[in-house]
Amino acid sequence: MSAPSRKPQQQQDCTHCAIRDRAICAYCGPQELEQLNAAKSYRGFPKGSSILFAGEESEFVGTIVTGVVALSKSLSDGRRQVVGLQFPSDFLGGAFRQRAPCDAVAATDVLLCMFERRSFLTLIQETPSLRDRMLDLTLDELDALRDWMTLLGLKSAREKVASFLLMLAKRSRPASKGAAFALPAELDIPLPITRGEIGESLGLTIETVSRQFSKLKVEGVIAFGTSRDFRVLDLEALQDAAGEGEA
Repeated sequence: MSAPSRKPQQQQDCTHCAIRDRAICAYCGPQELEQLNAAKSYRGFPKGSSILFAGEESEFVGTIVTGVVALSKSLSDGRRQVVGLQFPSDFLGGAFRQRAPCDAVAATDVLLCMFERRSFLTLIQETPSLRDRMLDLTLDELDALRDWMTLLGLKSAREKVASFLLMLAKRSRPASKGAAFALPAELDIPLPITRGEIGESLGLTIETVSRQFSKLKVEGVIAFGTSRDFRVLDLEALQDAAGEGEA
């Protein structure tokens, strides 16, 4: 990750941050937030720009404040596959891993809340709540990986595409704690990667992805505003199509 400019692009108090309750600082108290405020800086990345390169030594880690980051891996013959997406509140760049395991590209315009790696490691060692949150985020990432393995290994093409759209919907409007997930029909949800990249990440062809999109549209489950965004018209039907409805 390239070093941010000396002056942050945007100053924002941690206590008023929109992702405060979901980010790495979620468990921090007032005094700990002051330490984070003093250590952080912001940097914006325009859509399509590289944030991390696989194998690169990164001096910084960060939390996504706004935007979507696409994670991908490449083979020696040039083939590339999107292996994951990261959304606001997700932590980018392993704190305990100096080299990036994959490429990270801004799928949309992205704003990062960044920390110098060494300073952040010191904060983790000195701040139990930060260390606990880092552990929880790591466990959440492992759970997500297991879910993705199930999706790739067991689900049909319809279920894969529906699951992908449902994941985007959930991350676009997170449910409140203790409340059932709900989604307004008027919410435009961006498709941060192309249909070809969606197919690559799901193990499907672009034709199959487009065909499943069309079926869900005809059935009244989703609607498209443009080729790069959609709306969920029937959340229960989308959950059923994803194989996540009630048994």
